[in-house]
Amino acid sequence: MAQPYLDELTALIEASSLASADAASLDCRHFFSGAAAYVQGQVFALLTPVGLSLKLSPAHRQALKGNHGAKPLRQFPKGPIKRDYVVLSPAMRRDPAALRPWLQASVDYVRSRLPPAAAAGSA
Repeated sequence: MAQPYLDELTALIEASSLASADAASLDCRHFFSGAAAYVQGQVFALLTPVGLSLKLSPAHRQALKGNHGAKPLRQFPKGPIKRDYVVLSPAMRRDPAALRPWLQASVDYVRSRLPPAAAAGSA
């Protein structure tokens, strides 16, 4: 049931050209009822029934909410808001050119939060 999410997320990552630049450190896997994209073992994107969500810095989250119709991620109606994530608009999800810089920003943000030894392995 989660396979369509995994297939779509994998295709989004491949279409963004991130896969060619970071092939060794990127991975997509099943994640509960959807899929997750990982960089160096850390989640940077989720695709679930809620939508496509990216883990981003506070400034990037605010920019997406203010200018692009993104909203905070809440996986379940009464669940907590995942504060580091925003759910992108359906239009952005369908636009690889618009999505590409935000995917890269998400990868960069997650890498910036890795311990120094792990981050050095990405160079």
